[in-house]
Order: sequence, then C-alpha cells, then structure tokens
Amino acid sequence: MYIIGEKPLTIDDVVRVARHRERVSLSPLTIERMKKSRVWVDEILESEKPVYGINTGFGELSKIFIPHDERARLQRNLILSHCTGVGEPLSEDVCRAVMLLSVNSHSAGYSGIRPETTLGLVALLNNDVHPHVPCKGSVGSSGDLAPLSHVAAVLLGEGQVIVDGKEVPAGAALKSLGLEPLELSGKEGLALINGTQVMTSIAALTCFDAIKLMKTADIAAALSLEALRGTVTAFDPRIAMIRPHIGQAVSAENIIRLTDGSEVMEDHAGCDKVQDAYSLRCVSQVHGASKDALRRVLETVNVELNSVTDNPLVMADTGEIISGGNFHGQPMALVMDYLKIAVSELGNISERRLNRLVDRTLSDLPAFLTAYPGVNSGFMILQYTAAALVSENKVLAHPASVDSIPTSANQEDHVSMGTIAARQAREILENVRNVLSIELLAAAQGCDFLKPQKPGKGTKAAHDKIRSVVAHLEEDRVLAPDILEIYRIICDGSIVEVVEDVIGELKI
Repeated sequence: MYIIGEKPLTIDDVVRVARHRERVSLSPLTIERMKKSRVWVDEILESEKPVYGINTGFGELSKIFIPHDERARLQRNLILSHCTGVGEPLSEDVCRAVMLLSVNSHSAGYSGIRPETTLGLVALLNNDVHPHVPCKGSVGSSGDLAPLSHVAAVLLGEGQVIVDGKEVPAGAALKSLGLEPLELSGKEGLALINGTQVMTSIAALTCFDAIKLMKTADIAAALSLEALRGTVTAFDPRIAMIRPHIGQAVSAENIIRLTDGSEVMEDHAGCDKVQDAYSLRCVSQVHGASKDALRRVLETVNVELNSVTDNPLVMADTGEIISGGNFHGQPMALVMDYLKIAVSELGNISERRLNRLVDRTLSDLPAFLTAYPGVNSGFMILQYTAAALVSENKVLAHPASVDSIPTSANQEDHVSMGTIAARQAREILENVRNVLSIELLAAAQGCDFLKPQKPGKGTKAAHDKIRSVVAHLEEDRVLAPDILEIYRIICDGSIVEVVEDVIGELKI
C-alpha cells in the first residue's frame, strides 16, 4: 500500500502503482491539508466576489460571473466540454500513473478540492478501473486539459472505462462497484484537469524504461565489439579521467566489465589494427552523453512528480486565491525533447554497429552473417528494418517545444507541446528497443562464428540469454519472431538481470 502524502513520490513509486497495481491511500495529514484549503473555496462560493475558476467562466470566458445556482453545472460542463481527445487510448500504466499524480498533486493542499472527490480517483485506482483516454489533443498548457477531462468525466459517470480488458460505460462500472457518480463543487473541475499529469506520467514511465535501455545498449555494444574483434583500449579509464563526464566514465567501465576475460579480445590484442571505427571506439562518449542527458531529465521529472500544477492555487494559511501558470508544461517539454534526442542517438550508433556486422568487408565475418550467402540472405534485411527505425526517429526527434499555437481566443497565446514531446519520446524509445534487439541478434550470430574462443563474462551471459530464446540462424527463416523475442527480454529487463547477476550492477 502506497500512502500518499507521507513522502515525496518517486519514479519507482509510480511504476509500482502504474504497472504492478499497488494500492494507494491518503494519509490523515493529507486529508487535513485538503480540508483546510477547501474552507476558503466554500467561503468564496457563498460570496459574490468573482474568483477565477470558482465562480467565473474559464479561459477567455473568465470575465463572465456565474450565479450561485449555476456553479455546480459550471464545473460539470467544464469537464464534459473539454472531453475532446482523439486517437488511440493511453495505455493502462499511463492512465494509472495519471490518476496517481493527480491525487499526489491534490494532497499538497493547494488545489481546494474536497477529499471525497480525490478519493474518487483513489477508488478507481484500487478497483483497477482505467479511463479510456484518447492520447491526442493536449497542447501542453493550460495543462493536459483534454486527456485529464476524459479521466475526470469517469468520476461523473460519463465516458468509457477499461475493466478486465473490456471497455464499458463509466456509469455502469461505477454502479457495479457500488460507487456513486460525483457532483463537482466550485474549483474542483479545474483542480482535476488543469495540470501536467499526462505528460509527466508518460515521462516518468519512459525514464524508467530508458534506464534499462541504456544498460541494454552497453550490453549490445560490448557484444558487437567482441563479434567485430575490437579492442577495449578506447575504454581505458584514464581517457575519461581527463574528460570527466560522468556518463562517459561509467559507460567505459561497463564495457570493460562486460568483456572481462574475453578470449576473443585477448587473441586479437596484438593484431595490426590501429584503432576501431567510431561506432565502437566512441561508445563511451556517445552512450555516456545520453546517460548524462537522462540524469538531467530525471532531475526535472522528479520535481514535477511532486509539484502542484493547478490554477488558481489556494493558500490555506492566508486564504488567498492566486492565479498563476504552473500548468504550463515547458519544463517537461524541454527535457522530453532532450530525452528524444538522447535515446535516438543510442539507436543511431547501434545501427552503425549493426551495419559493420553484416558487411563482410568491415567485419571479416561471413557476408550478412550467414554461412551460406547467396542462397541465403541472412541478416541483410534486418539492417533495413533498423535503418527505417532510426530514420523515423530522426523525424520524431525534432523538438516539439519549439512550436506553439494560440488557443482560447488568444488568452492562452503560448503553449508548450510537452505532451507531444513525451509521446514522441515514448515512441522513439520503442523504436530503439527494436533496433537494439536486431543488434543483439546480429552480434550473437557474429560471436557464434568465433567459437571456440569464449566471450567475456558479461557478454557470455548476454549471449546465453539470447540463445535461450532464439536459435542460431543456419538457414533463412522468418526473422520477425526472433526480433520480438529479443524485444521481450529487453522490455522485461531479463537480459540486463542475467548480466548483472554475473558482473554486478551496470552503471548509468
């Protein structure tokens, strides 16, 4: 049970709730904080003083004062009118993370929302009810209005939800659980939808997966280095010591540990090759820079996980209602664009290593990694697939944050596109998982041709794991299932786990 409000939320907490369905609850202190800020909202609702979001319209309509008997309808209409998303639904883990982040934001006591409304989101989480949320329609400020509205609508008994893998009307799902639809009070509609929870949820889960991906990239590079009979000279720690970027140093250390004890490298230590190509020799510089970028992204995501991105904000100690712009997704937009580039580069250099593996003039291995070239095409078209994926990533990596388009009759005249950046980062990561899957397949095939020489301790563990799910390619066969098998052991982290069991934790 994760108790919200007892400690700062972490990415690991998000993963446990989002992917492993850990249950959540509100701490007593959290409920007290929320009640304290709610007092001021209720006081305004009984007055005739216009305060944005409580008794006025929204956006460009904020100049319109709403009479007392229309204020509940105002909040309901806000949610319904903003349910305008399109596209495929957000994944279950993202939806769960969105609800968790919303609850965590409310728990700080600055949103003026009633505890019972926030507990409605808690009930959805704990009963595995997942709103159907179209993934497109957010410009990243004023927050993630459209997708968050699809979440909030479920509390009203509107929209669709996913329960046990089936899509059903929200009202029927609530009824089956003995839950009543809520009637929102003043300020609650905005508190539910005016935040960065969607972009931040996608970002948090993508960052978690990027950590595993960067470890996998080091494993793939080390296996390719062996298959191509490269040298570890370029990973001498003294090189990183005089250019002291953290990522470079830990990447070089990972490669040395992965290939430790390699008979392949020992046998070629005295060959006449002076130095390797950049895709091998510069692995620590390239992978390291991506790791350094990830560190910066993680710093921002961890701040955003525990931020209040609502508007207006209720200062419970003074009763002030302050309008601001915490809903603006620019901090997330910039770092997710940064992550897009960083992850794309892992794919770019991986594809170059793959290209060397299949080109017999560069590898001294059989053409396209098949013992019988001509009648067999071997790994020829696998490189085409990788090339297509990295080229697609080059388009996706264009920064979303450099774009803006006015909304709400120019009241909202600069927006972040942070949610687009986050979704693109997720898509790029998926593409790179597949690129690394192909490189791992090719590198394992290349190492097979070097037997009986034994690989290093870490690379042997990786090779054994690959061969436990995919056989050596003797004759041409359909290779798409092979890619999928390696993709699966990347996603579940098992290839990293078997390597770390042998050589200890890989560093990021």
